[in-house]
Amino acid sequence: MEIELYQEVALTRDLPEYGLRAGDIAVLVDFVPHPSNGEEGCVIEVFNALGESIATIAVPISVVEVLRSDEILAVRSLAKAT
Repeated sequence: MEIELYQEVALTRDLPEYGLRAGDIAVLVDFVPHPSNGEEGCVIEVFNALGESIATIAVPISVVEVLRSDEILAVRSLAKAT
């Protein structure tokens, strides 16, 4: 399935510098071309359980994937960056 703008996506790997883990949910808000023809990137916005924005970051497109019907959402405390 193709990823579209404003679609909810899941992280495919941990991003400890932001306190985020694989499986966390974000919203894809923009696509970013690589300046030297490398992997395309995207800008994602991450929200807490109350819907408050906690991070907006640029990541490689391979760091996100579309949500699937066989997945369920869960809640966890935000990890502290180390």
